[in-house]
Amino acid sequence: MATTTSTSSTDLVVEQFPCLSDNYGFLLHDPVSGDTAAIDTPDGQVYHQVLQDKGWTLTHIFNTHHHQDHVGGNQVLLEQYPKVQIYGPASERIPGRNTDGLQEGSTVEFGSLPVQILDVGGHTKGHIAYYIPSQSKAFVGDALFALGCGRMFEGTPQQFWTSLTKLRNLPDETVVYCAHEYTASNAKFALSVEPNNGALQQRVQEITKLRAQNLPTVPSTLGEEKATNPFLRCDISSEIQQNVGVTTTSASTTDLDLEAQAQIFAKVRKAKDNF
Repeated sequence: MATTTSTSSTDLVVEQFPCLSDNYGFLLHDPVSGDTAAIDTPDGQVYHQVLQDKGWTLTHIFNTHHHQDHVGGNQVLLEQYPKVQIYGPASERIPGRNTDGLQEGSTVEFGSLPVQILDVGGHTKGHIAYYIPSQSKAFVGDALFALGCGRMFEGTPQQFWTSLTKLRNLPDETVVYCAHEYTASNAKFALSVEPNNGALQQRVQEITKLRAQNLPTVPSTLGEEKATNPFLRCDISSEIQQNVGVTTTSASTTDLDLEAQAQIFAKVRKAKDNF
């Protein structure tokens, strides 16, 4: 099996490993309580193998949304760990969910750590993120990617833009764990719409070096995303707006209302879809 990478902070250990063709799996382990959570389950057998290798027992599954590459391992893991608590968004059908559905404002107690639930719908209508403020970590599924965001399969531009601005408002030091290794492809699009962004140019060089060594570009920090991700910058960057064909009559895009900002986002999302 592919080598896993591990990062830790005062309490929480995050084990990251590849799944399927381009997904990442994540296991969170609280050494104080011994609790271990899966963030989504792209491949139940891979998760089970990593759990065995680490000597951890799965106690929680935190699903972000209903797509198969995020819930496909739920049943396999439920069979292996029959006491596991499976969580997910209240408005979506999550295989094996045996707890109350989660929504904006919900809190899950994971070992010694409270986990806050953010409604980040747009990719799917009920998509949620798991945010652990005490650890400065956010597990965002397909809502936000390194240098990108998920396709808008079910939501509306206003819903998705509201979700992205909610994530953007988290502290810069927040470590963002997204679910896919799409960064090299996202970087090409980002450069096409904001080629004069110096921070983006530097980041793309770093991404190219990492991928040449088959190393992950995930996680990133929210500060990095704010400086370089076109989907978090489309309301403030006139260069992005010009390159996707946005015309405004306002002197400043910061003066635009939510609907107008959402339409700018929609143009950037459509441009990426067609890129």
